[in-house]
Amino acid sequence: MRLRKWQSKCVKAALEHFKLQSKHFFALATPGSGKSIMAAELATQLFQQNKIDLVLCLSPSAEVRDGISRTFKLHRPDIFHDGIGSVVVSMTYQKLLTLDDAFLKPALNKRLFVILDEVHHCSGGGESIPNAWGNKVLNQILAYATYTLSLSGTPWRTDKLPIALAKYCVNDSLIVNYQYGLAQAISDGVCRRPIVTLIDNDICNINHKTYASISDALNKTELMYKHIVEDRAALKHILKLSITKLNLIRSKTPDAAGLVVAYSIEHARKIKQLLEMEFGQTTVIVTYREKHAQQIIKNFRHGNAQWVVSVGMIAEGTDIPRLHVCCHITTVRTELYFRQILGRIMRVRSTDNSKECYLFTFAEPELKRFADNIQTELPDYKVVYNTAHSVGKTCETREKIVRGNCGLISSNDVFLYEKQTKTQTDTSNENTFTWYFHGDFREHIINSFSQI
Repeated sequence: MRLRKWQSKCVKAALEHFKLQSKHFFALATPGSGKSIMAAELATQLFQQNKIDLVLCLSPSAEVRDGISRTFKLHRPDIFHDGIGSVVVSMTYQKLLTLDDAFLKPALNKRLFVILDEVHHCSGGGESIPNAWGNKVLNQILAYATYTLSLSGTPWRTDKLPIALAKYCVNDSLIVNYQYGLAQAISDGVCRRPIVTLIDNDICNINHKTYASISDALNKTELMYKHIVEDRAALKHILKLSITKLNLIRSKTPDAAGLVVAYSIEHARKIKQLLEMEFGQTTVIVTYREKHAQQIIKNFRHGNAQWVVSVGMIAEGTDIPRLHVCCHITTVRTELYFRQILGRIMRVRSTDNSKECYLFTFAEPELKRFADNIQTELPDYKVVYNTAHSVGKTCETREKIVRGNCGLISSNDVFLYEKQTKTQTDTSNENTFTWYFHGDFREHIINSFSQI
């Protein structure tokens, strides 16, 4: 398997690092750039140089675990296999916690190479108390490892705790041994260029008062983001835009697909019904409650269904390269999760005809900040398009023209306005309030890295 330029450079840097008697190497590479292949090549060269005997790969989920295992076997099937004399084990951090000391004891007399994928899940170091995964890594794995490779595309934690095995400057800046950023990955053709569309509404009616934006309504009223992602008109609007974009991509890349990230199983089922009944889309659903979730993901990965609706299953490390479009409509709003979800649609394939990927979400203040932050590596290249002025307004329907990078989306479609009243109850004080969108949906497109 031919390596990408960055992968070759990173492997070389790691080998030089290990030669200097430094046993821990931290590689930061943007999501979707191919960290697992780089890790497989590094392990291969360490074997060929007779520097290791065994490889232990640790990751946060079963899907990532299986993906790493597949990558290693495809990269060098003569070394990495499941037969007699197997030298590599791939497991989750959680599984490691359930094993007693007898599992690792045979490695005491072996040279063990430990790969810690998505290592930001493991906290600990300095004066902080490590979490369970970090404690296992710091207090047990270190005693057995000859070398370690820490990997992350999103090297920070929501709780602000330090990452296990990571080193920090006095100003708390993370020290990495190799970095491959998104701007370079896009320039190299390794990742697709992300275009984020933030959907807003110019008349949000809350308790008979109007607010000019979703942000304004969220900041000044009892309205919660959960109410917005459950709203039928809002859901239909964001799905319509996403479907239009996916159809355009599929006209040139027939197996291109979309991902919808929902916040609950009930929410996911509602979205699946809309996709199928309202828009005639082929859709599968995968949640943390599915008995055969990994098989569902595998079938979708190699299938031709247009959409997968996920609850807690398709996030960091999940490799489905045919994903080009994403609807981020979950109530989980952290920058870590936002970037991990975005990474699911950035993987480039040799068969792709599109160099862009598209994420659609609502103009909630934090989500807008996360979208703006995507291009902090190249702030001079930011291009923002304010789009969507309505035409032909009536009381019950709105006709809209939406222009953006993709050109004309709709010229005369009755565009997803549904006059409806929703009554919500605040359980803390038993006050009720009514709300509905009474205005036009509008799109704010953040066109990242447009000059690359």
